[in-house]
Amino acid sequence: MTKGPNRAAARSYLRAAGMQDADFDKPMIAIVNTWSTITPCNMHLNRLANDVRAGIIAAGGYPVDFNTVMVTDGISMGTPGMKASLISREVVADSIELAVEGHQLDGVVCIVGCDKTIPAAAMALARMDIPGLVYYGGTIMPGVIGSKEVSVQEVFEAIGAHGAGTIDDEQLKMVESAVCPGAGACGGQFTANTMAMALAVMGISPMGANDVPAVDPAKAAEGERCGRLIVERVFAGDSARKYITRASLKNAAVAVSASGGSTNAVMHLTAIAIEAGVDFGVEDCHQACVEAPVICDLKPGGKFLASHLFAAGGTRLVTQRLAEAGKITNTPTVSGRSLFAEAAEAEETPGQVVVATIDQPIMERGSYAVIYGDVAPEGAIIKLTGHKVDRFEGPAAVFDSEEDAFHAVQDGSVGEGDVIIIRYEGPKGGPGMREMLQVTAALKGRGISDVALLTDGRFSGASYGFVAGHVSPEAAVGGPIGLIRDGDRITIDVTNRRIDVAADLAARRADFVLPPMAPAHGVFAKYRASVASASQGAVTIPNPPPAQTPANIKATEKA
Repeated sequence: MTKGPNRAAARSYLRAAGMQDADFDKPMIAIVNTWSTITPCNMHLNRLANDVRAGIIAAGGYPVDFNTVMVTDGISMGTPGMKASLISREVVADSIELAVEGHQLDGVVCIVGCDKTIPAAAMALARMDIPGLVYYGGTIMPGVIGSKEVSVQEVFEAIGAHGAGTIDDEQLKMVESAVCPGAGACGGQFTANTMAMALAVMGISPMGANDVPAVDPAKAAEGERCGRLIVERVFAGDSARKYITRASLKNAAVAVSASGGSTNAVMHLTAIAIEAGVDFGVEDCHQACVEAPVICDLKPGGKFLASHLFAAGGTRLVTQRLAEAGKITNTPTVSGRSLFAEAAEAEETPGQVVVATIDQPIMERGSYAVIYGDVAPEGAIIKLTGHKVDRFEGPAAVFDSEEDAFHAVQDGSVGEGDVIIIRYEGPKGGPGMREMLQVTAALKGRGISDVALLTDGRFSGASYGFVAGHVSPEAAVGGPIGLIRDGDRITIDVTNRRIDVAADLAARRADFVLPPMAPAHGVFAKYRASVASASQGAVTIPNPPPAQTPANIKATEKA
């Protein structure tokens, strides 16, 4: 873009934008920012870009800035706007690719905040395979009500309590006003903090940079470090796929399990792997949970928040525990040092109770499981944190939208003993695969605990209870979940990894007519036309590999 007589016109534009003669010999580094003033998750990222820019300049690079979109899950949750959330992951990844490839830039730092921007950045780097790293804006600090520290999880549960009449308008407003005290992403080990940890253990984020809370003064130094590191990676010729490998993806999945993290990580890690051309999928994520117990006592299933984990020793401490136990392997990271070298520098705060040991874990099993059966031939993801249930059996209460299910919970139509089915909320059916936090939180807020919930949609990282999402194939493409009727006996068996229904689904299918999908336009229609199954990461790139299942893995191994 900058060399030779034929590029004189390009240089003229660049000179107008501030470049000088000496700058044309420097690597041009994109700072792709997801800054927005709509949400605390991203509202401070423009400030963080200043620190990254300074680091790039100090290391001999030339920074250029771009911005891309973001959709905040917390605000759109429970509304039609939530359909845009997962779709935004693809749009963010595409826009990063277009900005960087369109200007033939040498490297990229992606500054991210709310949930979908984090995997989107890694997907774009994996796709382009150029020098790059992901820098997370950091967690929000806890809110405070009286002497109790709270997170956004509490406000969603308060909505359920308000619906049950156990708190009034004034009490709901008190919770609403307290849970989000300033800048930063949702404070528990919800999807944002889960993926921030996963990318650090994967090696595509510098270890320690993502841990620092959004408002912590140390955040500035981490931004500058990211700027320096990206220039180093460009000069070293280290592109993204050096760090995004089968081994590093397995490490990331183990960290998700050990931290009690979000089930959304399964879809996101699978999508990153597909973009990188790596053979890694949902069964690999399941195996990570078989191998790695939960050692972090973090919300939603535990007691503490990401800021508490940072104070206890952070991702380095979790990584050190996993490395010492032989649960992860040594891989390179964008810091220029190996994962184990980074882990060796962990400083555990004396007396901390956030991170347990492998031999005395919070939970003996991992944080989720991939299960199959009559209802989910291509798999579903079930949360295992926050409860000790291995088997549930009950009558189906079937709903064809999240809103219908939420209203039924709030008016008392469903409750103890039921298996709530929410369908036609999958990638194509939504379109967009909404999260069901409003429903799970309403159940919690109303004190309903002996209940299960199945959906071809997703769950928020803040959801907990006996819930299984990502049911595949989804109802909108004729998946068996669309054949279930009210009152059908559903059995969910974690030990045997099955979701089954006591009904003759084959007979029903003979008479079944797939209902028309809800109208979609613009980007929603484009997404519906191109999106793959949730079991394939819900990616929109052409020809993704088939979904992993135990059957096709065995067939491949046999061949």
